[in-house]
Amino acid sequence: MHEPAVARRRSRAAVADFGPVTSLVADPRVTDVFVNGAGPVWADRGSGARRTAIVVSEQQARELAVRLVAAGGRHLDEATPAGDARLADGIRVHAVLPPVARTGTAISIRLPPPRAPHLTDLGAAGFFDTVPPATVAELVRTRLNLLITGAGGSGKTTLLGALLARADPAERIVTIEDVAELRIRHPHVVALEARQANLEGAGGIELGRLVREALRMRPDRLVVGEVRGAEVRELLSALNTGHDGGAGTLHANSMADVPARLEALGALAGMDASAVARQAASAFGAVLHLERSPHRRLAQLGTLEIEGDRLVVR
Repeated sequence: MHEPAVARRRSRAAVADFGPVTSLVADPRVTDVFVNGAGPVWADRGSGARRTAIVVSEQQARELAVRLVAAGGRHLDEATPAGDARLADGIRVHAVLPPVARTGTAISIRLPPPRAPHLTDLGAAGFFDTVPPATVAELVRTRLNLLITGAGGSGKTTLLGALLARADPAERIVTIEDVAELRIRHPHVVALEARQANLEGAGGIELGRLVREALRMRPDRLVVGEVRGAEVRELLSALNTGHDGGAGTLHANSMADVPARLEALGALAGMDASAVARQAASAFGAVLHLERSPHRRLAQLGTLEIEGDRLVVR
């Protein structure tokens, strides 16, 4: 009965050299590992970050950060002191070097669940104690475009992956992410990932361009893993031109903050508040807002509407 868990621990630990935090990465209960320069390492096992008995030096932290980011095909040095990387098992690493990180090299390691979750798995963990899972599944079946919002670590990517697993197996899902995290139990998924420019500043591919490329791939569902810049213009445009069943995630502290967040991102793309309101209200059929307290859960379900010339959420 214990063999699957052992196998999961081995596969996680084998994707890269995690040095002093290997035991935490190998623990299937751990969702996040945090290194904050010299001192104790912190880990989240689903109930918030807790101090562990593992202690690292600043040299160990820096060497680990550089090694992990390099393992993900990106670079971290004095010229590029912050970076994201995805490792082979879907593990996401973010690192920041001093002096940008004032307290020492900061590393955030996001660990995916041992297997891509179903809605039933999330329900068993209390994810749907406010909104019934059948209601959420119906949103996928009717091919509404969905915007999933919440704070960092609230489960936006996890929920999105579980929802997309409910899509018809005949549908072609094209996902676009800055750093690929989505894990979807579906037979036809095409995953696109942004690329960092090289040391000469060439070769970078941003999310906005990937959205345009994805439209040429005949997607049945177009998904942007996280909307956080000017690519919101391309996504809104795509979802307003016959591409239903799509989705995106957005950082927002509350459901009431969603319109302001969309307006701020639209401004980066040269869109005024009125244009964002018209585009967003037409593009998204539902907004699902997640919270982390007392546990990760779907807290609210709403819709975007226009009031005057401004976007509001109901």
